[in-house]
Amino acid sequence: MFRPKLPDIPTLPTPTVTPQQMQPPAASAGRPVAPYVGIGAGAVAAVVVVGIVLTALLAAVAVSAVSVAIAAVVLRSLVNGAHKR
Repeated sequence: MFRPKLPDIPTLPTPTVTPQQMQPPAASAGRPVAPYVGIGAGAVAAVVVVGIVLTALLAAVAVSAVSVAIAAVVLRSLVNGAHKR
């Protein structure tokens, strides 16, 4: 009397399966792609490393040039000051 009546579970229609046509696999070029992917990743890593090293060397040369220029200005002012006395 106090039990709820649950609705009946509807049955789903079964789908009809139609056979699919099989296509032949696509013809490959004869060369595997996997080795070239590995070479490409290694080449990219090498280019990145070389770029970082060259950037660091360029920064070192720039800092050295600035320090040499400052030293030259200081030495010039010392030499000019000594000649004026």
